[in-house]
Amino acid sequence: MQPEVSVVIAAFNAEATLAEAIRSALDQRSIAVEVIVVDDASRDSTAAIARAFSKQTVRLVELAQNRGPGGARNAGFEQARGRWIAVLDSDDAMQPDRLARLVDRAKRESAQIVVDNLFVAGPEECRKTMFSVRHLEKLGHLTLAGFIRSNRIFETKYNFGYMKPLFERAFVEAHALRYDEDLRIGEDFLFLAAALAKGALCTVEPQPGYLYNVRNGSISRVLDARHVAAMLAADAGFEREHDLDPAARQALWARRRSLRQAQSFLSVVQHLKEKALLKAARAAVRDPAALRHLRMPISARLRRMMAH
Repeated sequence: MQPEVSVVIAAFNAEATLAEAIRSALDQRSIAVEVIVVDDASRDSTAAIARAFSKQTVRLVELAQNRGPGGARNAGFEQARGRWIAVLDSDDAMQPDRLARLVDRAKRESAQIVVDNLFVAGPEECRKTMFSVRHLEKLGHLTLAGFIRSNRIFETKYNFGYMKPLFERAFVEAHALRYDEDLRIGEDFLFLAAALAKGALCTVEPQPGYLYNVRNGSISRVLDARHVAAMLAADAGFEREHDLDPAARQALWARRRSLRQAQSFLSVVQHLKEKALLKAARAAVRDPAALRHLRMPISARLRRMMAH
């Protein structure tokens, strides 16, 4: 029997959280699911934890070498048999009724993609809703320009790139959509943007069903100059590949500007850490707008260091 949804979990050294993620996928109500765990060449017991579950409901794909989150998801998508594919991070979880609600909404609106709100929980914050329910209700659908516009670095604490979409597998395969394996941050953004650029209709479920766990050291919470450079290169490739309307092109320009400012900001931070004050001053002069990021909480430690 074909499952309705294939849940793809890319896992790298995820022994502490993987079992909870798998159980949340298996506990989905009123819908048939399969779980595909892709062990991205972990060095811990990630694969053993996946094997402990029934092979009828949890399939394990073991990669011989680390391919990063994008490569692991690509491997999982290739194995998916469901009509729909859901992405679940190995340290996150889902509400029991989430997938049934998303599939129902997608079918009602003849959409190829559906995204929903998220719960956020972590060591420094209590469980809360990531986005305003009222704002998502008014939004209704996610356009390419709106999605790109929301994904400007450092503009807000959370953006729509954090959303974990449900994709119609037939659409993904028809357009040969793949994650960019050169990206370690931002691969989710580029994949959904490509689907929207190919004409997918994306509907928005305002109620939260995905639990995003904020963990110290998570790659999505740590940004360095290499990540920014890779995202700039990927965005340039995206613009060359797709025929964008003026609104999407303008949104991409604004995102590119925010990435360059982030690049300048990170350069200033690195020079200050190295006590290279003259180099920091030169970097600041080249892009004064980047200094506004010093207002962010991430810069508190830097300001204390400078004062000391």
